[in-house]
Amino acid sequence: MTLDIHLKHTFPTFSADVDICLPTPGVTALFGPSGCGKSTVMSAVSGLLKADEVRVVLDGVVLSDLHPADRGVGVVFQDGRLFPHMTVDSNLRYGMKRAQAGPVDFAETVELLGIGHLLDRRPGKLSGGERQRVAIGRALLRQPRLLLMDEPLSALDAGRKDEILPFLTRLHDDMRIPMLLVTHSIDEVARLADTLVLMRNGSVVAQGPVGDILTRADLDFASANQAGAVIAARIVSHDPTRGLTKLDAGGVMIWIPMIEEPPSARRRIRVPASEVSLALDDPGPTSADNIVSGVVLNLRETPDRRMTLVEIAAGQARLLSQLTPDAARQLRLEPDMPVKALFKAIGVQVV
Repeated sequence: MTLDIHLKHTFPTFSADVDICLPTPGVTALFGPSGCGKSTVMSAVSGLLKADEVRVVLDGVVLSDLHPADRGVGVVFQDGRLFPHMTVDSNLRYGMKRAQAGPVDFAETVELLGIGHLLDRRPGKLSGGERQRVAIGRALLRQPRLLLMDEPLSALDAGRKDEILPFLTRLHDDMRIPMLLVTHSIDEVARLADTLVLMRNGSVVAQGPVGDILTRADLDFASANQAGAVIAARIVSHDPTRGLTKLDAGGVMIWIPMIEEPPSARRRIRVPASEVSLALDDPGPTSADNIVSGVVLNLRETPDRRMTLVEIAAGQARLLSQLTPDAARQLRLEPDMPVKALFKAIGVQVV
């Protein structure tokens, strides 16, 4: 099951040339700087853009052959675009008017998004986060075969983002609707995405599972301040004496500050590349709670020679380390070399 997008389009000052094949269901994040073509892809998929050349196929159905209203695509914009004269209830039911019967239930959607207490209000009486949750609900109640979310959190402050992200996480976990998400936020990518598409200047730089793409040393993104590994993990046990929780992260045991979740619960973690140090042997007593055995997959020095990026395989997981070039030379790092990756439990982010 895949979403295949072929797109070519020329604007007066910009050209898009995109070919991507994405697994479905799941969440795919389109990530890159402003003007790189992310929203152009979304507009072509929805049919809002009459592209020079476009073919969109979702699970065998050629969406690009259909009128935009018949594609079964739900769209959530940055500003929600609710009808101000309607109540929340009416806005939600508006999305149902032209929808065929489908699996998305009104009561379940209201419960999932936590908006039952808002049904009698008008959009002017809602917070930014509440408006976006209603907009998502309206899009879902159209019974979409594909959901497009074009920077749905970009207009919200940090507090409102924290308010809505848990609901988007539930949406990812509870519904099997494929989603395309445009975002500038690595936090949103880490929390929500299964697949990551990196874009630049109208083209795709890299695409694949989010954990693989974020740790590739050969990509420019690896040198960014927010670079790091995103790993699916399972809680193994808690150690109240040490105040730590042990996770199984792709066959590697990782300690994090203790969280109140039952054993076997699944969470995602993010290990920032700046937190990961490397050693060739067991370093002995250290403040690092995690000493993970791995193998160097790839390494690259940035063009400005201020940083060396090291991609490490550890079990089924991938880690990324940002070192000074001098440190890399001292260790004489090269591909296939066994190393120890060291990082503190407090440096691991549970997302």
